[in-house]
Amino acid sequence: MKRLAVILSLFTAIFCLPSAKAQCEYANTAFKGGEFLSYNLYYNWKFIWVKAGSASFSTVTTKYKGYDAYRASLITRGNKKVDEMFVLRDTLLCYATTKLAPLYFRKGAREGKRYTVDEVFYSYVDGQTQIRQHRQRNDGQHEWRENAYQECVYDMMNIFLRARNFSAKGWKKGHTISIPIADGNGMTTAQLRYRGTCTVKADNGVKYRCLQLSYMELEKGKYKEIVRFYVSDDQNHVPIRLDLFLRFGSAKAFLNSMKEVRSPMQSVVR
Repeated sequence: MKRLAVILSLFTAIFCLPSAKAQCEYANTAFKGGEFLSYNLYYNWKFIWVKAGSASFSTVTTKYKGYDAYRASLITRGNKKVDEMFVLRDTLLCYATTKLAPLYFRKGAREGKRYTVDEVFYSYVDGQTQIRQHRQRNDGQHEWRENAYQECVYDMMNIFLRARNFSAKGWKKGHTISIPIADGNGMTTAQLRYRGTCTVKADNGVKYRCLQLSYMELEKGKYKEIVRFYVSDDQNHVPIRLDLFLRFGSAKAFLNSMKEVRSPMQSVVR
């Protein structure tokens, strides 16, 4: 579940434009400030699916260092029943320009007995994406590093904002996109693989036509599926269902409600 933001959506593309900031800017047509998405989480415990808690994702318009920006936050909370097996308390935050260039990312995670903080600070200089990465370890020690890249770099929150504006037009089953994801102390090599369309019933009782995709990470030389997720096949690209393949078991997330969605949900199956 700590990858929930990545799970919710992971799509990217690289365009050859003169500056790194311009390269990482895209027109937003998928969401607006004030949108709120909520999810029910389920965990597979000894072959039984139990309600594990909830998650919410909100996006608002704000200021970042004096400039117009989006602020997005993700909160996941396990319930008391699941706390007996595994304590889950994640709070994630990011800022992006109104054209979706990443500005900042923070993740504070209490998972089991561990508590860690990851941060990524972005700047765009001389055609490069420069990032400062910070991790506060469970023992309180701090790690810092700096890197510069020619391509766009994302984190597990900012990629969600970018992903909402992708186009799957012309994609065929098996279509794969490479994804660079930064955290507090490193970069993850990841892939997104398209698996076609299907119909999914959310926890709000509504059925949606969805795009089905797999998010995979490179482990020991091979790509391993981390999440199978389903996003509404319309302009909003709202994540409807997520199947999580975790180190400590498996979990699912189903959309429970949504508010202030930008465009009509044309993916609803009547």
